[in-house]
Amino acid sequence: MIYALGLFLGIGAVSGYSVGTARVANRAHVATCAAHPTVGTVAVRAQPAFMQATAEAPPAHHSASSDGGAKKKIIVLGGDGFCGWPSAVHLSDKGHEVIIIDNLSRRKIDVELGCSSLTPIVSPEERVATWHELTGKTIRYEYMDIAQEYDRFTQFLKDEEPDTIVHFAEQRAAPYSMRNAACKRYTIENNLGATHNVLCGIVESGVDIHLVHLGTMGVYGYGNSGGEIPEGYIDVILPGDRKKKILHPAYPGSIYHTTKCLDALLFQFYAKNDQLRLTDLHQGIVWGTNTPLTAMDPRLTNRFDYDGEYGTVLNRFLMQAACGIPLTVYGTGGQTRAFIHITDTCRCIELACTNPPEAGQPVEILNQVAETARVRDVAEMVAKLNGAEVSYVSNPRQEDAENELVVANNKFKLLGLDPILLESAEGLLTEVHEIASKFADRCDQNKVVSKSYWNKNRAVAAGDAAAAGTPVAK
Repeated sequence: MIYALGLFLGIGAVSGYSVGTARVANRAHVATCAAHPTVGTVAVRAQPAFMQATAEAPPAHHSASSDGGAKKKIIVLGGDGFCGWPSAVHLSDKGHEVIIIDNLSRRKIDVELGCSSLTPIVSPEERVATWHELTGKTIRYEYMDIAQEYDRFTQFLKDEEPDTIVHFAEQRAAPYSMRNAACKRYTIENNLGATHNVLCGIVESGVDIHLVHLGTMGVYGYGNSGGEIPEGYIDVILPGDRKKKILHPAYPGSIYHTTKCLDALLFQFYAKNDQLRLTDLHQGIVWGTNTPLTAMDPRLTNRFDYDGEYGTVLNRFLMQAACGIPLTVYGTGGQTRAFIHITDTCRCIELACTNPPEAGQPVEILNQVAETARVRDVAEMVAKLNGAEVSYVSNPRQEDAENELVVANNKFKLLGLDPILLESAEGLLTEVHEIASKFADRCDQNKVVSKSYWNKNRAVAAGDAAAAGTPVAK
């Protein structure tokens, strides 16, 4: 069954959003939705013309941004990546001044893995030049490693005085983070170093900057809450009948997820100690390749990761179907995960940027998801759409074979997000399949299945003697 969170109406009021100019945050509370959340089947919404658009128009019922439409100077860290690049052009298209900072680490990992984007992507310099050529809008690009160049980054903040920083600049793949000791150490050092340098740099710069961080639903774990996962905080009763609101307990499932949990603790400290304005977005698995804006010209095309280390599960299924490869489902496929289309990622980033919390308020946490679905159901949906076979293989991850996942996404819904749902997105699924078919000759089929095992027991179960560290039988 596919659980449509797009039907969630939510319970309670949403606080932490501001009205006014880019540097003045006046608290505005959103009215309470009294209806109970609903789970069920969604009606099909046809979207065959979606990718034909040359500019992205929000649904007619979307409300104006709560900052009165003020345009901001926004630095997008990791703006050359899978989520960062389409978000950067989306924000630029909305009239914001956008600066990308990226050290091209993801492109360097392509070289390490011997596996590049299925879609050909041009350099960041050519990307921003093409964007200016087509739209007349300017996106600046700065090569910088924020995890290593703290002084340079802090001076950059002082010079530019941005209103907002969007932070994508972390190693984003759980399988890569579990690949070997070097990848584990790099993920910890890079992700935590980058996040803390950003926080410390904001404080040292003295500039009033709102930080929007892309986190992950994986901080909550899977199947641990025993019910609907709230947005960041839970109400508890301590001994002595003391009521308290606390951060949701962390249940990381990989080194990558662990870094996001530790990020969350850093945010809590800096919000309390230095009154930084912080928004943490707990995002589901992103699917899709292009948005209407990145589809305008081949030079704007977004990257498409299909390999076992970086390819997200739905995109990997669509690529496998296009290349005539059986869809590889790990274990029973009973893992329930949250999903969101790349276009909705961009919309959520914009909503977060234009709705900052006030200084001194708790970290604003939003669940950036459209719906949840079991992996095997997603595989069957793709197989039915494309006539592909489904193959169940040993799970390289240390996780429960089956789990439930119900997630609240009330805050973005109340801000006007109308998410794209899998059951109503056949046109978009077909678009991804067509892209994968077009560039099938760029696929290295040896890279499709992950070789990143969570531990030696998982390697043994997969029959990988070399990874398990056991002698190979002769």
